[in-house]
Amino acid sequence: MLQKIGHYCLYILVRTMFCIVQIFDTKKGTAFARSAAFFFTKILPIRRRILRENLQTAFPGISDAERQNLVQSMWEHLFLMGVEIALIRRKIRDIHWTDFIDLDHAEPMLSLMHQDRPVFIVTGHFGNFEAGGFSLGILSYPSHTVARTLDNPFINQFIKSLREATGQYLIPKNGGAPEIMNVCDKNGLMVFLTDQWAGRKGCMINFFGKPASTFKAIAVLSIQYKAPIAVCFSLRKTLSNGQFDPLHFRLKVVEFFDPNNMPADIQNVKEITQWFSTVLEQGIGRCPDQYWWLHRRWKY
Repeated sequence: MLQKIGHYCLYILVRTMFCIVQIFDTKKGTAFARSAAFFFTKILPIRRRILRENLQTAFPGISDAERQNLVQSMWEHLFLMGVEIALIRRKIRDIHWTDFIDLDHAEPMLSLMHQDRPVFIVTGHFGNFEAGGFSLGILSYPSHTVARTLDNPFINQFIKSLREATGQYLIPKNGGAPEIMNVCDKNGLMVFLTDQWAGRKGCMINFFGKPASTFKAIAVLSIQYKAPIAVCFSLRKTLSNGQFDPLHFRLKVVEFFDPNNMPADIQNVKEITQWFSTVLEQGIGRCPDQYWWLHRRWKY
């Protein structure tokens, strides 16, 4: 009972913060994100050790000052992402979405969605991936995403309702295999975030030059269902001064893999997994300030 009361109190706090943020315009939201980023970088450095280790692995040549600036930019991105999630349904409508979202090389992927087979979109905790799912909903392409169920059931239901209101249907990470198979059987659209540690049973690939365990189910299902894989990023645009431009995104389809026409160097599960991990790595390398460096991606 005490745990339930604690969960509900935290839920009320989250809903209150969400309502406050919805009062903001984008200028105030950006100011809030910058202030919060400064606080969590300079005053209360959350996960400082993990951030330092991850950035040292990915960018061993950067200085302490460069790493500190990158951490602060990452925090600003994360808080701004929260602001965007609170505002996006109010600000972006299907009648003027082109004022906010640019599609880059998306036509081949949209064409694949009209074929008689499922389509997999692979991305990571990079850019505003929630805005990417929202964009697919705006375009009338409902998607199914595998996500871990949050420990707080009230917040989990709130986040779930926000996503599903825009056509992003959630499949639980644990025990969700039958639902994934059902989506594939119906030639649906699956979205996978592939940049978290997959345990000792995962497929071991190289990510930023270091071994990282990655879920192999994506490649297995792609081969089984002849499902093409599109690596996609939903990146926030930047202004001429280098600052983030909130609520303005570029939905970019980076590369494709089609199991009906396999390249000579991508023939099996490990090679497919390495391929999309490398494409994700290259994208992160170009915009490292829009990546979640908070995860323990490497555990060896």
